[in-house]
Amino acid sequence: QVQLAESGGGLVQAGGSLRLSCAASGPIFSNYVMGWFRQAPGKEREFVAGIRWSGSSTYYADSVKGRFTISRDNAKGTVYLQMNSLKPEDTAVYYCNLQTIPVVPTTPGPYWGQGTQVTVSS
Repeated sequence: QVQLAESGGGLVQAGGSLRLSCAASGPIFSNYVMGWFRQAPGKEREFVAGIRWSGSSTYYADSVKGRFTISRDNAKGTVYLQMNSLKPEDTAVYYCNLQTIPVVPTTPGPYWGQGTQVTVSS
């Protein structure tokens, strides 16, 4: 059984930066995709970024390309989301996700973290 725990959310002004972390416990295999999704009030949960557990493949939503960077530390079992040039529309609860059958890497898998709030003020 895999468990995911996010940290690093908070309140930041527009143009600022935050780094989210997701620590995974349990078996993670090389073909899995670790990803970040977000859900703003009144909106559906959406894909933000993803990274394969081995290799260099990364995936980004168009809305965050060039501003967000996903990375991982396999030894620590941790995935990071560096968020720069934040905008008020980035305000959401951010969830870590593990996709175990990544036929389409931007779709969510069965494992979720509890979520962390990111609020960007204008």
